[in-house]
Amino acid sequence: MAEQSSRPVIRPLPPMDRARQVTQALVDYVADARLRAGDRLPAERELMEALAVGRSTIREAIRHFQALGVIETRKGSGTYLLKPISKATIHMPLSLDTVHLRDVLLQTLEVRRGIECEAGMVAARRRTPEDLRRIEQKLDEMERVHLEKGASGPEDLAFHLAIYDATHNPLFRQLLEQMRETFERFWEHPFDRQDFARRSFPYHRTLFNAIAAQDTEAARRETLKILDVVEEDIKDMSR
Repeated sequence: MAEQSSRPVIRPLPPMDRARQVTQALVDYVADARLRAGDRLPAERELMEALAVGRSTIREAIRHFQALGVIETRKGSGTYLLKPISKATIHMPLSLDTVHLRDVLLQTLEVRRGIECEAGMVAARRRTPEDLRRIEQKLDEMERVHLEKGASGPEDLAFHLAIYDATHNPLFRQLLEQMRETFERFWEHPFDRQDFARRSFPYHRTLFNAIAAQDTEAARRETLKILDVVEEDIKDMSR
């Protein structure tokens, strides 16, 4: 008996998280149905009935894929696949506690410096004529809204996402997409200041010019100018 009691105990496996099961089921469905980018996923109620789970579990799984930039929900239309996924797809979820928003913004800014500088340099090397047209289109819209309203947060984000896409490396966009909720929440009310980061406005055009000229070092310098202004304003306005 003494020998038996000294043996290590094999503990039962815990039940798998329901939301994780749903995400795996959705991956299997996309693969089995051979869905492509732009195809519509089953409705929320259909998923609830098929998987025998509650609405909150389905929505948690949907949010997971939204954060990864894999699917998007269009109001009044449904949920659509943005890019193919399979069991071989690697997901790298991030988590941010936004209770202390100022600290989170500064933390994400530290990460953005490395990512965005590299993205700008890679985009300058790899951008295609179509990439340039898309980036400039986003820039023109950003400038139009900025001059009209004095602020252009969502348009600014769209401009940077277009640069990420021009790298032709999906990880750049996906990493920023996973931090998007923080930025979107922030851009709604940037410390109640409409002039937040206004001084960085001209550098977006010079960043585009550097990417168009395939000048990698200039792209890096202009990106740093933008982020330096953002950091200064976050510290100044959140005192």
